[in-house]
This record gives sequence, C-alpha cells and structure tokens, in this order.
Amino acid sequence: MRHRLLKFLRTPNSRNIVINTIGNYLNVAFTAFFALVLVRIMTPAQYGVLSVLLGISYVLANVLDFGVTAAIYSTLPILIEEKRERIYNFIKTNFAFQSLFSSTVLFALFISFPYLDQVFFKTGAPASDLYITGLAVLFLIWQNFALNILFAAKKFLVANIHNNLQNVLKTIVLFGLIYTKTVTVGWVIFTFGVIGPLLFFLTLAIDRRDAVFFLSKARVRRSEFRAGYTLTYFIATQLYNLGGRMDLFLLSFFLLKNDVGYYGLSQKIVLSIVTTVVSVTQVLSPNFAKVRTKMEARKELRHGFFYLLIPTFLYILVFLTPNWVYYLFFTERFAPTAAITKALVPAYLIFTLGNLPLQFVLYTIRKPIYVLYGNVLYFLIMTIGCYVLIPQIGIKAPPLINALAILAPVTVLSLTTFYAYKKLPNR
Repeated sequence: MRHRLLKFLRTPNSRNIVINTIGNYLNVAFTAFFALVLVRIMTPAQYGVLSVLLGISYVLANVLDFGVTAAIYSTLPILIEEKRERIYNFIKTNFAFQSLFSSTVLFALFISFPYLDQVFFKTGAPASDLYITGLAVLFLIWQNFALNILFAAKKFLVANIHNNLQNVLKTIVLFGLIYTKTVTVGWVIFTFGVIGPLLFFLTLAIDRRDAVFFLSKARVRRSEFRAGYTLTYFIATQLYNLGGRMDLFLLSFFLLKNDVGYYGLSQKIVLSIVTTVVSVTQVLSPNFAKVRTKMEARKELRHGFFYLLIPTFLYILVFLTPNWVYYLFFTERFAPTAAITKALVPAYLIFTLGNLPLQFVLYTIRKPIYVLYGNVLYFLIMTIGCYVLIPQIGIKAPPLINALAILAPVTVLSLTTFYAYKKLPNR
C-alpha cells in the first residue's frame, strides 16, 4: 500500500499539481502583498476607486474569454500528442478570433465608459483612468490565453515561473512609483494590467524563441475556431458566474448590511480553497482530452478523484475548525462568520467532486451543451430559492440553496458521464 502511494505521488500529474498549487498560491500571496502596500500609501477613496476599476478589468477579462479556454484544453493536448502541423495554426486562429471579439466589445466600452461610470460605477475617476482600465482588459485576456496554452501543453513549471517572475518585476515597478511619488490610480492599473502582461510576454518570448518563430509563420484558418463549442461553454459559464453571485445580491436586497458582511467574508474563506481545485483541474484537463476508451476513462476518473480529495479534505478541515479560531483571525465582531462558513461547506464539497464529471463531459466527449443545461438549473435554483427563502429564514437560506443548486448541474453531468462512458470502446 505504501509503495503504491509513493508511486502515485511521484507521477507527473502529482508533480504538476504540486507545482501549479504552489504557483497559484504564490500569485495569491503577491496579490495580498500589493494590497497591503497600496492601502498604506493611498487614501481610502483612492483605494476604493482602484478596487472597483481593477475588479472591472479582472471580471471583463474572464467574461471576454468567449469560451476559448475550453477549446484550448479540449483540442491542444490531442494536437500535441499527434504532433500535427496544425498546432500553431490552431493557437494563432483562436488568439485572433478571441482578440477580434473582445476588441469589438472593448471598443464599445471605451465609448460608453465615462457615461457608465457616471450613472452606475460612480467612481468619479478621470476619463484617462477609465480608458487605461479598458486597455488593461485586453492585455489581461492575452495573458490568460498564453497561460492556458502553457497549461494545456502541460508546461506548468514554465507558466508559473513566468507568471510569478512578472509579479516580482511588477513589485519593482510599484516601488519605483512609490520612490518617485507618482502612485496614482491610473499608474497602478497601468502597472498591473499593461506593464505586467507585457513583462510576462517579454520573458516568455525570450525563453520560447522557437515557438514565437513558428507562430509568426502560422496561418489564421476559420476551420480551427470551433464557434459552437466555445460560445455554448461561454454562455454556460456566464450563467454559472451570475448564479454564484445571486445569493450575495439578494442578501444585500433583503437583509441588513452586517449580514452581507458576515456572508461575504464566509464566501472569501471557502473560495480561497477553490484555488486548489483550479490547480488540480488545470492539470487533469489535458489528460481527459486524450481519453478514448473505457480503460483510459477509468484511469483518469480514478486519479482525478484521488487528487480532488486534497481540496475535499481542506473543506472538511474548515468545517471541523473550532469557532475560537475564526474569532482569533476575524475578531468576535464577525462571530456569525464561523457558522455561515461551516454551513457553506457541503455546497463546496459537492462542487469540488463535481469537477470530475465536468472534465469528462467538457474535454472527453466535448458536449458543453450538457454543462449549459446544468448551469441553467443552477441559475434558476439560486435565484428563485434565495428570492423566496431569504425573507423567510434570513441568512440561513443561501448555504442551503447553494447546496441544492450545485447538486443540479453535478447530477446532470454525472448522468451524462455515466451514459457516455458506457458507449466508449473497452480498449
């Protein structure tokens, strides 16, 4: 038993998960460090504007992905394995189409941003800061695209080295701004959203000069862009993201701001472990893309289950943590946070293990339509459930609705996986 466990831990997948988890948490640590530095040199008003504008840029960078990330994970591992000449055509085509779609949306944003800020965001930021935010979105989209290409190609060490090297270089630039006393909201956004990605591309291009050469020679081919697949998954993810915010939105609508504060803090605690789930699934996705038989499917499902036990164990640990530990970190002013956090754990346990059938449906059988069906149910249950139950049972409602809502897509994906698995050839 011990020999088999050691052998399992020494596999490439295990090494990649360790590398990716460390890299992702280093990135989280840098984000926390930047926040600690900036709150000490900016006024609360400045930091509030910065938080809103950076939040807009990061959210839009994810929204304007247009489902291309799923297409990368489902196709690139196969192209690499078969050593087809299509690899660079595929990369260049998807980059071109994603850039075209996102630039079109961002152009409209550029025109309307000052008006939107006046009537909705209400930051009062100068137009130049708003335009820099729009520009930052495009650079962050390009950076995410490059990172996902590296992850799909199983270059996890390369991706995390360059991503965190960028963080080190951004730190140097930030301290340069502090030294010259030129720290403004606009300059910080430009540093994080434009200079950072540029430094990432520069170090990556120096390291991967051959890939840059082949990409420059590649052609954009319409056949390499799978519009049906990418746009279906894009709609599914947006429904999931919106549904996942309905609990907080409706709590804010019905209850006191204190309750929203308790719940928001609890969400941040449980969502911090999602970083581990992402680290695992980024490693698993390329493997599921290459599954063709029942034997291969069993192997990947079994391995995936064991790897997902890591974040599962972390959620169980959160549930078993004594209340006094929460009081120690967050003070007794946030005492309700302990009970809310523990109540949220069942939903995130289902979410964590539900990523297994999601990988199979999305990358093995490539049927994002079932992800869409499940996420429609998720959105409806979250919205209707919270709207009906929050006025009746208050803050106890969202954790219960979360568990019921996430169970719906997981059930749809599990049943789809079961029936699709039965249709696979044995060998």
